[in-house]
Amino acid sequence: MADLNDLGGKICAALSGAVKAANVAFGELTLVIELGDIPRVLKSLRDEFGFTILIDVTAVDWPQRARRFDVVYHLLSTRSNTRIRVKAETDEGTAVPTVVPLFPAANWFERETFDMYGVTFADHPDLRRLLTDYGFSGYPLRKDFPLTGYVELRYDDEQKRVVYQPVKLVQEFRDFDFMSPWEGAPYILPGDEKASAPEKKS
Repeated sequence: MADLNDLGGKICAALSGAVKAANVAFGELTLVIELGDIPRVLKSLRDEFGFTILIDVTAVDWPQRARRFDVVYHLLSTRSNTRIRVKAETDEGTAVPTVVPLFPAANWFERETFDMYGVTFADHPDLRRLLTDYGFSGYPLRKDFPLTGYVELRYDDEQKRVVYQPVKLVQEFRDFDFMSPWEGAPYILPGDEKASAPEKKS
């Protein structure tokens, strides 16, 4: 396995200004780059440094930031048995350059990232939803997406088809007790009053 700090230095030198930061953490090298440099950096990693396998393309949602998404690429070099992570920031309205011409496997990875986060990829050959249904609303892996979704899907036996209905949550109006049963409640539970009552002598 290559020395990651040394590898990061070589990559930074070869890409002259394209890499904003190179960090080693948990045994992996992470490169932070600008959005427009993605094709150039990934091409260099493939052709000059032997990272020929694209393992994954995904995103991380940081809703408090103006550029709320980190678009993340994971690559593998089988020659040096080394993985590398490449990150770039984007927002909801800025399209990310596609890397499908460099790595054909990116086709479905980018579609999945679009489907789950709403991140768009410029010049993608077939950017449409991959995992959710055609009429699906929203992006399920965004942190502001409700855990229950907006609609529920069920089969209607009378209509003999699948129907969508707004989610109805009866539980929202119930009073849940989240106390741990091992800590003990700070109030008297039903039946506890009997335990503290003095015993009757006969």
